[in-house]
Amino acid sequence: MNEIQWLRKVGMAEGFSFIILLFIAMPLKYMYNMPIVVKYTGWAHGMLFVGYIGLAYYVKLVRQQPFIRVIYAFIAALVPFGTFVYDRELKKELT
Repeated sequence: MNEIQWLRKVGMAEGFSFIILLFIAMPLKYMYNMPIVVKYTGWAHGMLFVGYIGLAYYVKLVRQQPFIRVIYAFIAALVPFGTFVYDRELKKELT
C-alpha cells in the first residue's frame, strides 16, 4: 500500500470520527449530560487529525508536491465532510 492509499484511509477515519463527534457525541453531552462520550471521541478524533495532517505532510515530501496540498488537507479536516471531498482528489491521483 502506497502513501496516498494510507492518506485516504486515515482521512476516512478522521472524517468519520469528526462526524461522530459533531452529530452523536456533542448532542449526548449537551442533551443527556454525558460528557464522557465527548472526552473519548474527541481524544480519538484529535489523534486521527494529527495523524492525517502529519501523513499529508509526509506525502508532500515523498511525492515532492507543493505545500498547498498540505493546506488543502488541513482545511478539509476542519470542515465536516471535507475529508470525503478531498478523498476524491486523492483517488484521481491514484489513477
